[in-house]
Amino acid sequence: MLLHFQYKPLYQGEQLPGWAFSFYYKKRRMSGNYLPDGTIEWLSNKPPETERQPLEQQIHSLMLYHVYDR
Repeated sequence: MLLHFQYKPLYQGEQLPGWAFSFYYKKRRMSGNYLPDGTIEWLSNKPPETERQPLEQQIHSLMLYHVYDR
């Protein structure tokens, strides 16, 4: 479960798409960039391969809800 999910635009004025995100997972802060094509670039504490797919699916769902379904 993701806790304290936050996101913000990568570019000032939101002219270009792209978002920085962060959250806590298993008491570890994780962060990355969410690119317009749905690619996720992990910046810190990259999750283990076995946990990456479920986490990325949750991130995609949250970004769809917060950014694209405005």
